[in-house]
Amino acid sequence: MTFLGKIMAVLALVVLASCGGPSSGPAVMAGQGRGPQFGDSAPHPWVGGHPYDHPVHGIDISRWQGDIDWNRVRSSGISFAFIKATEGGDHSDPNFRRYWREAAQARIPRGAYHYFYFCRSGSEQAAWFIANVPRERGAMPPVLDLEWTASKTCPHRPPSHEVLREAKIFKDILHRHYGQRPIIYTTVDFYRDNNLGSWPEEFWLRSVAGHPRIVYPGQRYSFWQYTGTGIVPGIKGNVDLNVFAGSPAQWRVWLNQRLQ
Repeated sequence: MTFLGKIMAVLALVVLASCGGPSSGPAVMAGQGRGPQFGDSAPHPWVGGHPYDHPVHGIDISRWQGDIDWNRVRSSGISFAFIKATEGGDHSDPNFRRYWREAAQARIPRGAYHYFYFCRSGSEQAAWFIANVPRERGAMPPVLDLEWTASKTCPHRPPSHEVLREAKIFKDILHRHYGQRPIIYTTVDFYRDNNLGSWPEEFWLRSVAGHPRIVYPGQRYSFWQYTGTGIVPGIKGNVDLNVFAGSPAQWRVWLNQRLQ
């Protein structure tokens, strides 16, 4: 290849990299030196902005991730973890306490989440969460996961006013106990069906095809779950990947304000 040809090839690669197209390789963010080492097993084009444009990434996990090498996870560029703790009023994730301890040992900020169940009251579910999740200094705020379930034991879809009433009871009890307002995780259909945009809460939004500013127009959020097919060193199989909606400096401020 001639010298001019080499120059043109390099320029073509630069242009291709700047297009923000799908990639199954590692996410490399500008200004971070050695970029994060995670990727996606089922990438696709993004509408309205690419999640890799965000510099602060994290995971959310449950028992299905099995054994985790948390030090490898941290060194790959993961900055936080949300860990499933409870569901309904009588189910706890069998790996929660181990993950909770191991993530702390690896110095990864972590928070616990509860999968809301529509056949139990908000107060019952709050009591169950509190019985399973320690109140400790250094934990991120608890998360209330609100989405329509496909449970065979509870196919009930209550009206919006009932959903909001019981969810509010749950989050208010957790706020009093942990001293932090819970973050609300939700999906597009649940958000729309229950007018969650009317809530003055901190949100973690799921959107696996388009940027939240398009999918949830006008909604402020702190976290965005952008794929369920992430690849992270230290975790076998696919894992959910998320970003924090801010810069590394803003992330540090957010943590300092919330780690009690």
